[in-house]
Amino acid sequence: QVQLVESGGGLVQPGGSLRLACAASGRTFSSVTMGWFRQAPGKEREFVASIIWNGVSKHYADPVKGRFTISRDNAKNTVYLQMNSLKPEDTAVYYCAVFRGGSSWSLPDGYDSWGQGTQVTVSS
Repeated sequence: QVQLVESGGGLVQPGGSLRLACAASGRTFSSVTMGWFRQAPGKEREFVASIIWNGVSKHYADPVKGRFTISRDNAKNTVYLQMNSLKPEDTAVYYCAVFRGGSSWSLPDGYDSWGQGTQVTVSS
């Protein structure tokens, strides 16, 4: 079982940047696909980005394409989410999780080992 801890959230003005980090414990991190999701108040959890075990293939949700970049450092057991040109609608709690299959990589049902989340607030 992989345990995940997110960090890097905070308050930022529109147009600003943040880099989230998700630190994983466990020996299987380097062999799994990882995903970032977010959940705004009153809304369902939604897919943000995913990255396969070796970082070669990445997927992004349409609202964040061109602004967010997912990456990973398997030596540090960490996956990152660089967020640029932030908008108020990016405000949410951001979660990382491990893809286990059984569903699409874009759906929460395919993931487990969720972290506790980190709050991102974009506001002037």
